Amino acid sequence: MAVPAGVLRVGALPDEPLAAAAQFHAEVLPRALETLAGGADLALVFGPADHTHRDWRLGVVRGLARQHAPLRVNAVAGDDAAAIEAALAYLAQAPGVTGQSLPLDGTGAGAMLYQAR
Repeated sequence: MAVPAGVLRVGALPDEPLAAAAQFHAEVLPRALETLAGGADLALVFGPADHTHRDWRLGVVRGLARQHAPLRVNAVAGDDAAAIEAALAYLAQAPGVTGQSLPLDGTGAGAMLYQAR
């Protein structure tokens, strides 16, 4: 599967949403901005989190997408490697999709999202 060049795997963040957002902005955002400054689309890969993380994650993705258009910025969130790779492959083939955060549950949606040609 083709995966976009600007994939940034976020890594472990705190469970508490404000602490997670603070750590993201301090440690991950500079790397994201560097990727975008290099002219590459960006796909952030977050680990799974409950609904309390949705707003700050979506705000980051939408803000970066607006600020760096026409580059595309999207995110996926989950811990199933096959589902993550399928979603990244889908995003690589979907040039009109930007500013989105896709939660992945790893229950077989990968084959539905993307089929190799």
